[in-house]
Amino acid sequence: MKRPVLFYSQLTFTLVVCVFMIVPVLMSMLAGVTENYFIGLRSGLTLRWLIQVWQMYSGTFWLSLYLALSCLLCTLLLGVPAAYGLLKSRQRLAHLIEECLLLPVAIPGLATALGLLIVYGRFHGLRASWLFILIGHVLFTLPFMIRPVLSVMRAIDLLRMEEAAASLGAGFVHRFFTVVVPNCVSGILAGACMVVTLSIGEFNITWMLHTPLTKTLPVGLADSYASMRLEVGSAYTLIFLMMIVPLLLAMQWLGKTREKPL
Repeated sequence: MKRPVLFYSQLTFTLVVCVFMIVPVLMSMLAGVTENYFIGLRSGLTLRWLIQVWQMYSGTFWLSLYLALSCLLCTLLLGVPAAYGLLKSRQRLAHLIEECLLLPVAIPGLATALGLLIVYGRFHGLRASWLFILIGHVLFTLPFMIRPVLSVMRAIDLLRMEEAAASLGAGFVHRFFTVVVPNCVSGILAGACMVVTLSIGEFNITWMLHTPLTKTLPVGLADSYASMRLEVGSAYTLIFLMMIVPLLLAMQWLGKTREKPL
């Protein structure tokens, strides 16, 4: 079958954009395993930069992982009930609350972090803890849990299902865990992948809220680029990508294989 010229034009444009975006990432990854980036591959390949980064910044890896999982737990506990509440609220009120929830996403992360510092910075124990960063991450990622869950609830007409369960004598708690949550699994999974990915990669809020003992992966990456050799910063990028890319792929896979409502 002969394809039209428009198809090949679009394909060429897509490939050019992909190359434009992917080549810098590949070059950075290659620099992380090159003995001397300015000499190039002639200097040889090595893993010593990766080992050096792991020895110096492994704490940022584990802290980012703890933060992401804790953020996921908080957004699940807050986001799913919040989406259910918005579903049952009056439409005008629900839209107003949704817009308010999007404010931490709409405004710069530095402004959100500054507000947190002004309000809670006086509590020195909280200020020095990674829980302070967690508060900022939850504020930023909560809309990304609520929106997909709420979309699924609206798409499957969840209120009618719940009314049917209530007519059979099911109480609120029973309905929530046997009707609401199981039918929203696809939205919860999509939101969970977004929350974990965004929490691991979040820089602006974390940069403002962190202390020397609470650096995360993105903050450590910026620190390594500013104070170390280019090869060290690139090796840090490689470790970061090894952590984040599988999550992005999982998010895309889950988006294509969403479970059908029960």
